[in-house]
Amino acid sequence: MSPSRKIIHIDMDCFYAAIEVRDHPELRGEPVAVGGRSSRRGVLTTCNYKAREFGIHSAMPTFQAKQRCPHLIVMPVRSAVYKHESQRIREIFNDYTDLIEPLSLDEAYLDVSHHNRPASAIAKEIRRRIRHTTGLTASAGIAPNKMLAKIASDWRKPNGQFEVKPDQINDFMKDLPVSKIWGVGKKSAARLASFDIHTCGDIQAKQKLELQQHFGKFGTELYELSRGIDFRPVVSNRIRKSMSCERTYATDLTSIEERQEHAAEIFHELTGDLARFKSDRPISKLFVKCKYSDFTRSSIERSGLPFKLDSFQDLLAESYQRRSDPIRLLGLGVRFLDPEAQTRNLQQLEFDWP
Repeated sequence: MSPSRKIIHIDMDCFYAAIEVRDHPELRGEPVAVGGRSSRRGVLTTCNYKAREFGIHSAMPTFQAKQRCPHLIVMPVRSAVYKHESQRIREIFNDYTDLIEPLSLDEAYLDVSHHNRPASAIAKEIRRRIRHTTGLTASAGIAPNKMLAKIASDWRKPNGQFEVKPDQINDFMKDLPVSKIWGVGKKSAARLASFDIHTCGDIQAKQKLELQQHFGKFGTELYELSRGIDFRPVVSNRIRKSMSCERTYATDLTSIEERQEHAAEIFHELTGDLARFKSDRPISKLFVKCKYSDFTRSSIERSGLPFKLDSFQDLLAESYQRRSDPIRLLGLGVRFLDPEAQTRNLQQLEFDWP
């Protein structure tokens, strides 16, 4: 890992909720969330820090959030507004680098290695301009790689920044919880805990071979990531791998006929999104996903099917045969053919050609 790399991770503070508070000053100081209504069995997209004091978080069912905080103010999602603000922020990024990797509307990596100025000064200036332009605050992490920059951006939230310099990496990583490592979720953290591994220092105490024996290929990644090693570049043109549309229903869909009826509406929406996407990339798979009344999920996907409503209806029928329990969410989607995989296949064909 070259210490000359200068990566900034910008993360907007409670982006959607902050926009709602900005646009509705009467909400200032109140617990505010953005998402679906509890009467429609909605789910929260995000919430502000005041709401988080009550244990509320994103992806929480709205009715549960209301139970924890009866005076919670839930604002409807305004996607067009959030996208517009995100674009304004992206234009600020463009003044500093072409190497921008958006992770979502409210966060992105910036590679500013080509600048002579300190990355921390650039991050501070970007945050100041975001505040001046949008009235919103952002936090930033600065480090020699993406993993450390993303961890650092969470260190001084909200409206702060933190830098991990190359000569500080060893000390920074030693006591860092394994849950902070890129790719380690709740299940992985629980499995690591079963081996009495709780911090990156605990991982560092293990031999690479031992980690490989217990965790396979991920063991090698753990060995490197626990030492702050991350070679991933900032990718400015991320290739979209899939596209989907989904809906959550106020009343469970109990029959196959109901699912198929609503699937027709979702298919129409997905067709429109694909047309607006204007992609000539071939579709490799179709998929259907369901969320049941107990909040468990399932999905089914198939390759080689034509992009037609009948294909999705067949997948729905197969999904229903597997599990016919009532569903609260239905989604249809496509996966695009990986250009790199396509290139590899062509190269293999050329190699095998007599």
